[in-house]
Amino acid sequence: MTYKATLKVSFDTEWTSTHYSSGFDDMMLPEEHYTFQVPAEDLNTYQLFNFFATVARAMGHDDLNIMKGACGLAFGEHRKEEDMRKVADEFELTLGEDLRKKFDDMLEAEKEWERIKKGPMGTVLTDKEDEGFEVDTTLDDCWPDGSPETGVKN
Repeated sequence: MTYKATLKVSFDTEWTSTHYSSGFDDMMLPEEHYTFQVPAEDLNTYQLFNFFATVARAMGHDDLNIMKGACGLAFGEHRKEEDMRKVADEFELTLGEDLRKKFDDMLEAEKEWERIKKGPMGTVLTDKEDEGFEVDTTLDDCWPDGSPETGVKN
């Protein structure tokens, strides 16, 4: 058995002139007719939304508003929170309700990093060590406190 499916959307417009003269200026088309058609046997949801985005652009919507519409559809109040979380996780998004927890987790991670950076002997990593650069310490014993800032040599 063979399965064949087609999705077809038609968009028709007709303009009525509000001018008392002959009607339309040089930029206005009196009417437009568009038909969009796509084979739908194996159409996935991404392809389906791209198809509808094409239709929306032909109707005069811009890409930003199309994206806002898709987000409104995915994250509208009529959706289950559990489903919204699944979509947010898939696209690495954070829901507004989760921002406080994420902020607290980041603060805790920063505090932990400061503790680790301090080291077991109370020493602190230099900025270059912190950034992953190797620091040349062969000349450190030339300075009594290991620092050239004092200006005193051994």
